[in-house]
Amino acid sequence: MDVLDRQEAKPASYPIAPFNLTAAAEALDHNMIWSRIESYISHRWTEREVIWIVEGDGNWQPDLTPASVTAVEKWSNYAWASETLNPSPLGGYELTGTGPYRFTATVGSGTVPADVKEAFRRLAEYVVETTTEKPGSSSEAYDIGSLKVEFHRSASWLGRTMQNSGAADLLRPYRRI
Repeated sequence: MDVLDRQEAKPASYPIAPFNLTAAAEALDHNMIWSRIESYISHRWTEREVIWIVEGDGNWQPDLTPASVTAVEKWSNYAWASETLNPSPLGGYELTGTGPYRFTATVGSGTVPADVKEAFRRLAEYVVETTTEKPGSSSEAYDIGSLKVEFHRSASWLGRTMQNSGAADLLRPYRRI
């Protein structure tokens, strides 16, 4: 079975940021941090519409959670037609033909857990620390009396913020499989 397409709408708003941020982290665009977290995990806490186009036989279930499927359609005679599918014993739906099928769902709800709020805090603080103290540098060295300080940063440092900040470890239970 193949997921041919997934269109996830932007939420009307993201959850509020945790309250224990430094002033510099508080000044960041919180939507940017939430967007980064959501791209890494499968759970959503604010509602939005998602549409999947799926093809093939077998069991299928949404890869985002919590999801409430509001419409199931199958492509037939050059148009989408409403379809009733049997539930799968593993959750989701049992697809009994090649399709393609279109699933429309409302995804997202609930209270943001403490570990996800902590991941937000770690990610925001890391982004602020690395962008304000050593912006764009890959190598820096200076002497303070007899002490020599050297700083090296990989060119991919920004792409690894989730891991380097420690947020990824906290988000492991919410990760996509």
